[in-house]
Amino acid sequence: MNKKKVLSIHKKPSAHWVGDGFPVRTIFSAFGDPASRFSPFLLLDYAGPKEFPPSNTPRGVDEHPHRGFETVTIVYQGELEHRDSGGNQGKIGPSDVQWMTAASGVVHEEKHAREFTQRGGTLEMIQLWVNLPAEFKMSAPRYQELLGRQIPLVRVADGGGTARVIAGEFQGQKGPARTFTPVNLWDVRLKAGHRLDVTLPSGYTTALFILRGKVRLSSSETAGEVDLVQFERDGEQLTMDAEEDSSILVLNGEPIDEPIASYGPFVMNTQEEIRQAVDDYRSGRMGRLH
Repeated sequence: MNKKKVLSIHKKPSAHWVGDGFPVRTIFSAFGDPASRFSPFLLLDYAGPKEFPPSNTPRGVDEHPHRGFETVTIVYQGELEHRDSGGNQGKIGPSDVQWMTAASGVVHEEKHAREFTQRGGTLEMIQLWVNLPAEFKMSAPRYQELLGRQIPLVRVADGGGTARVIAGEFQGQKGPARTFTPVNLWDVRLKAGHRLDVTLPSGYTTALFILRGKVRLSSSETAGEVDLVQFERDGEQLTMDAEEDSSILVLNGEPIDEPIASYGPFVMNTQEEIRQAVDDYRSGRMGRLH
């Protein structure tokens, strides 16, 4: 079986603020790069870890729209509250995942949870944007709240690690997330000195995001904290050796071979569709928060 070769290792990017609640490092963005490079993934933001003092004023991002893709929010520390124009609302904390399909259009807000705001604490989370094929971009929005207890935990590496299967399949365990195209999304923990071998579909986009620790790859290259490793699409076998206790997000998905037109929170296939999205939001056709 052919090994996947490392295409590139992206080192620690600088941070910026999203709203007043999310100190974010954009690990990759398909906007500005050839869109096919990361497809079906569009963007990966890593927020934190950041200590927030107690406050009576909720921090976060106020009302804003999305159309044409999905947002996947994974919480490692802290708590978030969400509400949207479809009437969905919820709170997610450590080990929980929110998978929001904006599709034809959603207006929502994301804030630190009220109790978390009042007591203060550390926030650490990831938000991943996943593209939708043209045929699903104008489908009905949906909201999946995946609590930690619903996400299968697979023990790996002779007791030296675990993999939480958020989406796709790993060693016979299927993740709870419903996806429009094939996506594997695994939250892996490896103890120092242990190895994990995984088999992934050839032809798919594959990347590893190292939240913490240090990992040696089959090519003998190493990746450390807040590094992103992108692999060539050819090959099926991927090996990770943890040189330190490591936390790794594995992203793997079937590319969507379609043109991308984007503007802020809208990702469509043509500029005409972008103009329509802007008009629909401004006129209230995407709904409003009440």
